[in-house]
Amino acid sequence: MKHLVWDWNGTLLDDLELVVDATNICLATVGGPAITAEEHRRDFRRPILDYYAHVLERPVDQVEFQLLDDAFHDAYRRGIATLQLASDALEAMAKWSGTQSLLSMFFHDELLVEVERHGLGARLVRIDGLPGTVGGQRKAVYLERHLAALGLDPADVVMVGDSVDDGEAARTVGAGAVLYAGGFTDTELLRATGLPVAFSLVEAVDLALKG
Repeated sequence: MKHLVWDWNGTLLDDLELVVDATNICLATVGGPAITAEEHRRDFRRPILDYYAHVLERPVDQVEFQLLDDAFHDAYRRGIATLQLASDALEAMAKWSGTQSLLSMFFHDELLVEVERHGLGARLVRIDGLPGTVGGQRKAVYLERHLAALGLDPADVVMVGDSVDDGEAARTVGAGAVLYAGGFTDTELLRATGLPVAFSLVEAVDLALKG
């Protein structure tokens, strides 16, 4: 493999606790239940509208989803300055021998600020976040655009992310993938994809190098 695409939230960025807190704040705005980190890891999915419908046990339309998404991100932004990278993120990035980029479903302009705050900009040949103002979509189409902008053959690429969606995105475009068990998704759900699962980012890079 020549190129590694990193996921951000739950992978390079250690933000599960804040994500759970922000999710509970947004669910409370519509009378929803409080969730635990393990429940989030078990139930989270994309599109995120489907996740909210699952937790609320009822349909969620686009209007309500916009309200929930806004409430989530407002709460998330209030805590973002406290976040740190995963403990071995820098070591893992230093271990990769090829080029690296970042593809996130966090809003692009805010992502750029956070990447620079953590001092990662110089390590990455491209950084792409979500365009627009409403999140929650699946990642495959964005990964395809990301690799096209880089002029890369997906066969030369491996993605490291913490969600089933990251794995599905890589498979859809023909790239490799390693899934990280330290983020937003229950380990057994990651294993069920049949993709390699790592318990640290350094291990994820080791597995990617072998691929």
